[in-house]
Amino acid sequence: MDVLISIIIVNFNVRDFLAQTLRSVKKATRSISSQIIVVDNHSSDGSSEIVEKNFPGVVLLKNTENIGFARANNQALKIARGKYLVLLNPDTIVQEDTFETLIRFFDTHPEAGMAGCRILNPDGTLQLACRRSFPTPWVAFTKLVGLDGFFPKSRLFGRYNLTYLDPNRPAEVDAISGSFMMVRREVYEQVGALDERFFMYGEDLDWCFRIKKAGWQIYYVPKTQIIHYKGASSIKSERDTLLLFYKAMLQFVQKHFKGKYLFLPQWFLITGIAVRGGISFLIRLLKKLALPFVDLLFLNLALIIGLIVRFGSPAHLSDYFIVDAIYSAVWLASFYFFDLYERQKFSLSRAMSAILLGLVVNGTFTFFFKQIAFSRVVVLVMGLAALILLPGWRLAVHLLAKSRKLPFLKSFQDAFVRKKTVLVGHGAALQNLITRLRQRPDTGYEVVGLVLPAEKNGGEYAVPILGTLENLPWIIRNEKIREVIFSSGSLNYDLILQIISQAEGSDVNFKMAASDAEVIIGRSSVDHIGDIPLVDIDYKLGHDPYRMLKRSLDAAGAVFGLLLLWPVFIFYWGLKKQTLSTVVIASEKKEPVAVTVLGKFQGSFSDLKFWQKIPLLKDVFIGKISFVGAEIVPVLNRNHNKIHLKPGITGLVQLYRAQNLSEIEKEKYELFYLKNYSPFFDVEILAKSIFRI
Repeated sequence: MDVLISIIIVNFNVRDFLAQTLRSVKKATRSISSQIIVVDNHSSDGSSEIVEKNFPGVVLLKNTENIGFARANNQALKIARGKYLVLLNPDTIVQEDTFETLIRFFDTHPEAGMAGCRILNPDGTLQLACRRSFPTPWVAFTKLVGLDGFFPKSRLFGRYNLTYLDPNRPAEVDAISGSFMMVRREVYEQVGALDERFFMYGEDLDWCFRIKKAGWQIYYVPKTQIIHYKGASSIKSERDTLLLFYKAMLQFVQKHFKGKYLFLPQWFLITGIAVRGGISFLIRLLKKLALPFVDLLFLNLALIIGLIVRFGSPAHLSDYFIVDAIYSAVWLASFYFFDLYERQKFSLSRAMSAILLGLVVNGTFTFFFKQIAFSRVVVLVMGLAALILLPGWRLAVHLLAKSRKLPFLKSFQDAFVRKKTVLVGHGAALQNLITRLRQRPDTGYEVVGLVLPAEKNGGEYAVPILGTLENLPWIIRNEKIREVIFSSGSLNYDLILQIISQAEGSDVNFKMAASDAEVIIGRSSVDHIGDIPLVDIDYKLGHDPYRMLKRSLDAAGAVFGLLLLWPVFIFYWGLKKQTLSTVVIASEKKEPVAVTVLGKFQGSFSDLKFWQKIPLLKDVFIGKISFVGAEIVPVLNRNHNKIHLKPGITGLVQLYRAQNLSEIEKEKYELFYLKNYSPFFDVEILAKSIFRI
């Protein structure tokens, strides 16, 4: 059988994106004679193994090094047998009618040599690069100085991304995005392969330029669409992609415009590109240094506090300049070691751990390197102050971002505020996704409900049904939804892309759960939500030193709490005449234990007021319960033999009780705590409980 279409995908270290792309391509080519070729540029994440295992019909070319986008595509073009050739990025989702729609377009437009479709960002907005003009000196100038952004509807200034054109109407354009390019075979044979001098970026623009020069037309066809998680491949690359991009633009200008446009010297354009690249690089560098800079400010504030305590004033600060630089570098290195400048930017427990590690290292300096050391008192006070200030500013930003009262903190919300989420789908695939999410307390998703297709409305699920797809826009606004996750195993891609395209401007992140519900794909990230392994895991609280540490901190905290809160207890017990009630609860031991609360117990510890829990501090001191632990429940409400963890006044289950967790999910949360325990994790849970974060 003749192959109608060959689809070429070049992959580098985006295994989960690639798998999702291949699933969508398979669906979109079910009625088409097709050839799918994946070229793997020496990925280290198991991409090749996934293709071999799950997609046996796909032609896989495995390179022994990363040879670049252009050269890898040329490898596949040499063996492609299709009448039409498609270059497709590995971080895309193709609508089920995409290939058929474009084939019909080529049939009715013989002058078309290349075509691309509408390309959406994950939030439903149009990806501007899906239709472009060539960067002539004037077009490049308007882009470099930002005129295209100020006047997007102007034909004079908005030519770079053709923003003055209606995005819903087909148009002849200079170039389309390299994330999706469909070309006739005869065009490829006439014009030739991609220019391999372009390693990454620029090769698509160069190919378009040569196709136009050969007399063919290039079209933007918005009758069908794809989603492109822009940048996923380049984010995984170890190369400096920003520099590669601007280097590619310089290559393009030098190749095609050298000696032309005498009214605007080439050096002027090259200088402009270099300046724009330098500015972009500087902005990115400043963003990466922002958090270390804030930490450095608070470390120096802690130093000033230490100097005031030791000497009565900060007058000696200038004498410690070199020492301050060394000590600050140690603390910042500790923060980097604890991943506080990448994935765990606002973790209170990790910030405290990093401060203590830095304090130990810097304390060592005071003993062995006295010529470059602070006073021991200064080091100790500085460490204690830093232990409050550095986690403290993170907690403050946390609370402000959660309040949503300061718009400029919106970018921080995803880092530490559980995102209100709805799940879209139906049937077993949706139920599997619900189960995976609810069993993982660390995903950051707060699932508030489900949205079902109209014809599938109904059924029993562990979370409430909010409505049908027709009501999704209203649900997003009314429930203040931040994330919409589609269950790809229960919905077709046409419907998913249609919903996303209609939601432009809603400020919602749309994500896709793979059909096996192991990963959630969104923007340029992948969240793994597979089960926590329950075999061969070394639980920290299974070791005596950790149990003794937790017990000691509980006892010390209980004494402090009783000393602090005894006036409140006397007020309610002595003046308000509230009586003490004894409640028998389940414990981690074979026998239940009795604890005391103030006032009448109504059957649920979650309903107790703050002052009613004060007597529980005595039980914490004795060791019957802990500050942080399993849910406290009367033995009549749950079989106490199932308790894996000492009951606690608060804990992960108590923190997320609004989700109505099942018994199995509660056990999962308790096991997660057992595995990840640290004193600072306790502090983080206590802080979240107090401030209801």
